[in-house]
Amino acid sequence: MSADHWLTTAAETTALFPALPAEQFLYRLQHGTMKVGLYAPRGTDPQGPHKRDELYVVWRGTGMFFRDGERKAFGPGDVIFVPAHMEHRFEDFSDDFATWVIFWGPEGGEKS
Repeated sequence: MSADHWLTTAAETTALFPALPAEQFLYRLQHGTMKVGLYAPRGTDPQGPHKRDELYVVWRGTGMFFRDGERKAFGPGDVIFVPAHMEHRFEDFSDDFATWVIFWGPEGGEKS
């Protein structure tokens, strides 16, 4: 990504995804420790804990989010926070599900 790349759209990003049924993830913006990507898993969500804190901003679709033993329903416009190293995943999500993912900060996460 070039330094002048500071705006992206969901339509631009989804057009760059590989053909289905491949896992759908693509980073689009980056600055310092911040990285933004669009994530649209198909079928199941294979991810595990990450080394940095992250936010999900649900773009489209519905489902359940599992985080550290707890499950909650989510939908478009919802924002989900996951601290570094915490088990989490999307479950029972609709076929059109896609979310922005934002990683930032040091490995191990920020301390409160």
